[in-house]
Amino acid sequence: MSKYKLFLLRHGEGAWNKENRFCSWVDQKLSEAGVVEAQECGRLLKEQGYKFDRVFTSLLSRSIQTAWLVLEAMGQEWIPVTKSWRLNERHYGALIGLNRAEMALNHGEERVKLWRRSYDITPPPIDESHPYFAEIYNDRRYSTCDVPKEQLPRAESLKEVLDRLLPYWNQVVVPEIKSGHTVLISAHGNSCRALLKHLENISEKDIVGVTLPTGIPVLLELDEDLKPVKPRQLLGDQEKIQAAIKKVEDQGKVNAPK
Repeated sequence: MSKYKLFLLRHGEGAWNKENRFCSWVDQKLSEAGVVEAQECGRLLKEQGYKFDRVFTSLLSRSIQTAWLVLEAMGQEWIPVTKSWRLNERHYGALIGLNRAEMALNHGEERVKLWRRSYDITPPPIDESHPYFAEIYNDRRYSTCDVPKEQLPRAESLKEVLDRLLPYWNQVVVPEIKSGHTVLISAHGNSCRALLKHLENISEKDIVGVTLPTGIPVLLELDEDLKPVKPRQLLGDQEKIQAAIKKVEDQGKVNAPK
């Protein structure tokens, strides 16, 4: 029997999502389409009668902006929002800024799929010569973290995302859920996938096939031990959702859609 409801949300489309580039820890605002996605998500949740008690986001603007727009559309702007780097997108290391379709052409679609979707393969690390190194590591937001800036990742596999996310989940988010609060986590494709792997006990092999489109809320109904009592639900028009999933999956192909 369902005792708790948890909502996961991959942020609306960002500027680099639109350009099919690895965005990762580079801070990007939502694209015009991403703003609309977040607003439509909020309206859908309001129409279905959901109310939140707490919202958690990453430190990245596209995650925060999505949460703001969702809450505004729901008329729940007053809900407390807590931010942590531990909900950030996966750190793609040296791949940051590169175009996925061009990489598929140069390295092959299977290699790009492994870099993007595999569980325990870490891409090459970012170093100080990378064009976005200074922009990321000189950003003042990372002086607020619970670890020194020097200990922040330089590249991550999905496994490493889960490793840095779980302490925050267990120590900060779980107590909110167990107190009876309905929680929204507005984060990123990989931080949400990592959490789904943990909650749904998805295998390392099967997590490769889990795709979350932007701006689509995922409802998890959990028992008192925070185990799912039914399959996750992607809320909204199912035909549009399937088309959005295919669009994400096609991003790593040579002839990726524009």
